[in-house]
This record gives sequence, C-alpha cells and structure tokens, in this order.
Amino acid sequence: MTNLRAVEGLDTLTRSLAQRTPEQLAALLARHAEPLARRPAPTQLRGLASALWSYETLHHLVLHLDHPRLQVLAATARISQDRAGRDAPAPAAPAPGADYQSLMAHRLSFPHLATEPVPPEDVYAALGATSQGPVRTAAETALRSLYEDGLAAPGEDGSIVVPPRTPQLLAAHDLGPFVARAPQPTPDATAASIARPRLPATAVAPTSPYDESRAAAATLAATVERLLATLATQPAALRKSGGLAIREIKRLAKAAGATEPHTRLLLDLTLAADLIALTRTPAGITALPTGAYDGWLARPPGERLAPVLAAWSSLWAVPTHTPFGETPTALVRGHDRHAPAVRYALLAALATVPLSAGEPLPPLPPTASDEEQGVATPLQALLEAAGWHRPLALRGQPMAEERAAHTLHEAAYLGLTAHGTLTPLGHALLADPRSLSEPLRDLLPPLLEEAHFQADLTAVVPGRPAAALAELLASSAVRESEGHAVTWRFTPASVRRALDAGRTAATLLDDLTAASATGSLPQPLGYLIQDTARTHGRMRVLPAGCCIRSDDAALVAELAAHRALRDLGLRAIAPTVLVSGRPPAATLEALRAAGYAPTLESDTGTTTVERLPTHRTKAAAPTRDPGAPLALAKRLLELALEHQEAMQSSGA
Repeated sequence: MTNLRAVEGLDTLTRSLAQRTPEQLAALLARHAEPLARRPAPTQLRGLASALWSYETLHHLVLHLDHPRLQVLAATARISQDRAGRDAPAPAAPAPGADYQSLMAHRLSFPHLATEPVPPEDVYAALGATSQGPVRTAAETALRSLYEDGLAAPGEDGSIVVPPRTPQLLAAHDLGPFVARAPQPTPDATAASIARPRLPATAVAPTSPYDESRAAAATLAATVERLLATLATQPAALRKSGGLAIREIKRLAKAAGATEPHTRLLLDLTLAADLIALTRTPAGITALPTGAYDGWLARPPGERLAPVLAAWSSLWAVPTHTPFGETPTALVRGHDRHAPAVRYALLAALATVPLSAGEPLPPLPPTASDEEQGVATPLQALLEAAGWHRPLALRGQPMAEERAAHTLHEAAYLGLTAHGTLTPLGHALLADPRSLSEPLRDLLPPLLEEAHFQADLTAVVPGRPAAALAELLASSAVRESEGHAVTWRFTPASVRRALDAGRTAATLLDDLTAASATGSLPQPLGYLIQDTARTHGRMRVLPAGCCIRSDDAALVAELAAHRALRDLGLRAIAPTVLVSGRPPAATLEALRAAGYAPTLESDTGTTTVERLPTHRTKAAAPTRDPGAPLALAKRLLELALEHQEAMQSSGA
C-alpha cells in the first residue's frame, strides 16, 4: 500500500533543500557525510531527501541529537502519528489465512507512520512551552536546528513534517520531561564532600589545563612518531582471525614507550588517519605506514597531531576498553556507532566545568562502593549531564559507566582534558575537529634544527628535534632520554653504525658540525669518530658463503686464532684471506660482537652500504576531497533549477 502522505513529506523536504544556498547545502552534506557515504551518491535533490529520511540514516543521526532536539522530534512524530491514525482509519484486518505480504502490508499501513503535518504550537504545547521564556526559546532553537539538519521540513503553511519512520526509532525511549538547559556535571553537596577528598593546606595548586595539554601533546607527538617509525622498519603481522596479537602489541608498546592500551589507541587512530594501512602479503596481512607518512614527517608537530585527534572524535570504538572475557587487540573494524556521540557528550558536559570544580579521573574499572551506599559518584553526575547532550547514546546503554571512564582517560592522554575540565585543545576539538592545526600550532613549539654537543659524548636537543636532525642523531648515536629535552650518546658502536650506512668520517663530522648550536664539536667527539673510522673497514666480508679479507696479514692471523670466532670455522686460504663457514650476515655479527669493525663488500669489490629496510603501502581509501560537498551541492541545485524551468515551460 503506497503511503501518499510519506511521498508528500519527501516533496516538502525536497522543496526545503532547493531553497538553500550551495554553501548551506554543502554544510548539510558535510555534517552527514558518514551516514550518506554508506549509500549511493544522490543524483537529484529528491534522492538526497530519500537518503536523509531513510531508516539507516535516521538511525545514525538521532544518536547525535541533544535533549531539546530529540524531544521536539519525538513530540512532533507522536502528534503526527496520532493525527494520521485519527484522520485515516486503518484498513480492514486481513482475512483468516492471508499470505505474509498481506499481513505485513496491514502491519505497516500508513496509520502507523508519522506523515501528517503538525502545527508548531501543538508541539510547543506538548512540551509545556506555550508561553515565552527559556523553555519556549529552547524548543524554537531545537526546531530550527532540525530544519537545518534535514530531520524535519517546514510546510508551506508553517507546519512541521518529520520522517515517517521516526516513531519506530523513538517510541521505545522514555525521554522524560522537557529540559531546556543541560544539568551541571557535579554531584550534590553531600556527595561531593564524600567523593572529593580534602586537600591538605600545603598541597601544591594544580597546573593549568593549558600546561597539562601542552605536556600531553608533546608526549603524544613523540610517541606516535616512534610507533610509526617502528612499523616502517618492521611491519606488524595480524592474526588470521583479525587484529594484532598480544605479542605484537607488546613489541610496539615497548618501541613506542607507551602502555599497551595507549598503543592500541594510537594504532587505531593512525589507521583511521590513513597514516598506516593493512596490506595483504604472501605471509598474511600486515600493518605498515602509507605513502602519506613521509609527508606527515615533514610537517610541524601541531599539523602532525591534527589528523590523529580528528580521527579520535569519529572513531567507532573505545580502543582502550576491552569487555570482560574478550582479548585486547587493535586494528579491528569498530562497530560501536555510539562511541562518537559518547565522546561529544562527555566533552560537552566538561566544557562548562570550571577548573576549581573539576573532578579527578574515575578509576579503571569504576568502583561500585559509593553506588552500593546510595551516594552519587562524580562519574554518575557527569553521565547525567552528558545524557542531556546525547540521550540515546548514553541512557540505558550497557556498560555506560565503564565505557565513559575509558573515554575520559583517553581524552586526558590526548591532552583534551585536565583536572576534570576541558583544555583549550579540547574546546577546539569540540567546536570543529577539522580545525585543529592552529590551536596545535600554538600549543607545540616549533621543531629544533640544532643540538648542543657536549664533551661527555652526548648531544642534547632542548625540545622536539626536526626530522633531519633526529635522523642524523639516530643514525650515529643512541637515544638515552625522552622528555622536554632529548639526549643522545655517541659510542664506538653507534659511530660504526653510521659508517656502515655509507657515511665517511669527514661527512659525518661536517653534518654534525652543521647541526651544532655553537658551530663546532667538542674534541672528544672528533677523536671518537676519527678513531672509529681508522679501524673501520680494515677487513672485508665477501658474500662467498663467505670470505674475510684484509690487507693486514697480522690481523688475519689474529682472527684465525680468536677463540670467540671458532663457530665461524675460519680457515686461511691466503695470508690476507679467510674463509668462513657461516653466511655474511652471521659472520659480520660475530666479528662485531668480538670487538672488530668489519664492513660488507660486494662481489665487485665495492663496499656495500647497510641500511635498515623501510616499508610503505597505499592507503586503504583515498582521502575525502574537502571541496566535494560544495561541488555536489551546486550540481544538485542546478539540476533542480533546470527541472523547475522545464516544468514551467511545459506548463506554459
């Protein structure tokens, strides 16, 4: 049975969309990009209207409605359904023994759908907003927002038209009375005195949210950089059942200097930001950086973090939360469509909390001692306030407190919250996740391109080193410390590693001098490099399975008699040549472990440069074009205008 009222509702929405400017329509497309991307791209405004009011799209969009908008939408749908059932009686019940199609047609007949237009005054009366005041203002603002998002359409007579599937989505939810303003996320005075311990008089005042955010962002930038560098050197293998094994997560956590839950979080964020991708190899599926990683390294620190934090706001998972009985993993497609709305609700609730009233982070897992005593915990008060911002994502959801606690810990780790309130970076993410480059640029200092070389064979960078400086120091020294200042130490083994990679003593000295803040190097460092270079390459390892040769006959005799090299099975075939029974790689490793400094030589007699392998892959999907929504909006409006002109010409 065709629902003519539903068709008329789509016509009303189509006319409403046609009256928008290209910029307004593009803004709507951008706001609803995620649910609309799951459907074929619309070719006409009518197709866009059908996509907006489809059950799948509505199911996603209502999760992101706050309490006033949800109440207005639900009240309108309820009144519309009542009017439809009163004005048009239901069809006769199917005859006994009717087929399945007849039964379903009766069950889904139009009296069960909200298709009747509703006067706004009826909706305001149902919400208790008949007179002017804060409640009426909140209801009117919510209605305008529903119009802007395409979740309702204004009729020609000023009535409200809502999607016909709305009652099916909202009928089972008890939204309670209409509340114009969000409650404060603080417990009552009695609960606050019990839950919040008194600080001693000598307690040090907490640092500002800005300082906390800056420290967290600096640590986060360094951790992400180390994690991606580790994946570039040795990609992570996924299990056959999907996701990373615990062994791989432990390896990456150790290399990145992060906890395992934070490593899982960063892996999912870098995957969502297209910095890493999953690729299939003969050995299985592996995770490794994409081509965008090289460009990412060349950006300032703030621009590096922007896509990572933006990915957190829309991630369909809480990576640090592992439900009881499940194995923690990472790089698994998320299915928690409530997670983005939960994040927004928690951040929005914390946005109004002053620093002095902020609560510490809840414990993991949340304790139930206060709840058993009938005392409202700070987390419960926060969830009550957050439920106003996103009712359907929080109220009545399983493990709501546990998932919210992990989300709050993630926000603090990312520098978005501190001392129970939002940091400036958190406010920026809440306002627009796509515009984080500027606040991050102010938050993180510029990269340093010079280091301070000291006589104790260390190099200190008082901040974040630039990519070129970090690569130079990492290739010739050993990183010793992390923090506000990064320290590297030069050793014979680290200098030899730089020489193995193709540098000479002269080029290494020149590069380090150019990177010195004073324009010179201390004498001990120069002596170390020259002494290591003097002994470097005095012997050659031939890939013959293999041979060792040296112009120093005494050195060759010393190697042949060395007890630590007995496993190589060295035999002298000439005064300057030894034959090893082990491959070149194993021979090089044994010689270096014994304190020698050999180099690898090719079969043509030239020195082989040893470098760590790097791996790249393509992103799983191309990055969205920022100008695509505006281009689509212009095309849809032009087609609608052409269709209207054609209809007018044919009618004339």
